[in-house]
Amino acid sequence: MKVLLVGNGAREHAIGWKLAASPRVDELMSLPGNPGLAGLGPVVEGISPTDIGAIAAMARVQGVDLVVVGPEVPLASGVVDAVEALGIPAFGPTRAAARLESSKRFAKEVMARAGVATAVSDTFSEPEPVIEHLAGRDGPFVVKADGLAAGKGVLVTDDRNEAVSWADRWLPEGPVVVEEFLDGPEVSVFAVCTEKGAAPLEPARDYKRLRDRDEGPNTGGMGAFSPVDDLPDGLLEETMHTVVEPTLATMAEMGHVFHGFLYAGLVLTREGPKVLEFNVRLGDPETQAILPRMETDLLDVLEGKTPEWSGAAAVNVVLAADGYPEAPVGGSVITGLDSMPSDVHVFHAGTRRDGKRILVDGGRVLSLVGVGDTIEQARDRAYEAASVVRWPGMQYRTDIGS
Repeated sequence: MKVLLVGNGAREHAIGWKLAASPRVDELMSLPGNPGLAGLGPVVEGISPTDIGAIAAMARVQGVDLVVVGPEVPLASGVVDAVEALGIPAFGPTRAAARLESSKRFAKEVMARAGVATAVSDTFSEPEPVIEHLAGRDGPFVVKADGLAAGKGVLVTDDRNEAVSWADRWLPEGPVVVEEFLDGPEVSVFAVCTEKGAAPLEPARDYKRLRDRDEGPNTGGMGAFSPVDDLPDGLLEETMHTVVEPTLATMAEMGHVFHGFLYAGLVLTREGPKVLEFNVRLGDPETQAILPRMETDLLDVLEGKTPEWSGAAAVNVVLAADGYPEAPVGGSVITGLDSMPSDVHVFHAGTRRDGKRILVDGGRVLSLVGVGDTIEQARDRAYEAASVVRWPGMQYRTDIGS
């Protein structure tokens, strides 16, 4: 089977690594790919991952048997619709179904219809109502861009003026959602949704803030670990029963049958689990910690087989560029990659090749995933690897999995 993987991040490198391990995959192509994915198969250059017509045409010309889409932007742009219109199977939601992530307002409407517990929220398109709404409330304040914002469209603050200014800055791009603050630990729950039904993946916990002790600006994610051993008994089953299944049923009733990965970001509040947000793809950095623990062929999972898991633990430490997340500095040469221990997976994200050199070419640059019998062992291995990699201004958290 020839598989085309759309995307170029560390998440896609991890997905590609797992797909390439399948005896049923004869060739793995990636678009636009990265230096890590280039080691697994051909990389398609010259086509944007949002040029859905070009992707579909290329897949047909190349005789692709399956298209797997990693990031949210191509999904929200309708790449699955375009590919399937040419008779090529694709794994991922249609453009209409992807609105669960591309519009937080839509997601809230679906959750209300499905009876899914979530934060109380209001949507605004003008600044004055936002000011009036926040004036009568105490912090923390949570303000979100309604549309896609590359993981950075959320502000949580105790400063009312900052919340108003943030909303004012985002409103020209579209509506903003103001919602109640959910207090409690967070956990990422993923389900793979096919025609055969929905099955949960192993949970993971990620770290959004740039610096240790959850300080600093919000990022796309600075690390993750799996398994998560402090969860309430039966949480996965409860989430499937009260969140995933009602959401899928409601989407089908609305005419938007959902196939693909569904992510539910949960907050374990005193009143019980509540959904913070939906994503319509695997998470980054969680994917890099989850897939090394999956024993089942990923291609079989995409076709509806229930995955089985090893007893191993995995810790993903993200190495980020100088200046990330505000203004990442690129161009530096990365050293140490040829000295990685065998029990650490290196997944590329913001990198590019220049001859024999690998250069920094993005905000989150690499994911180093240690695997061991325990979280502590996996963590030690990931950080041992992080101590070997070097470039000027490299930054990472030192408390992932601690």
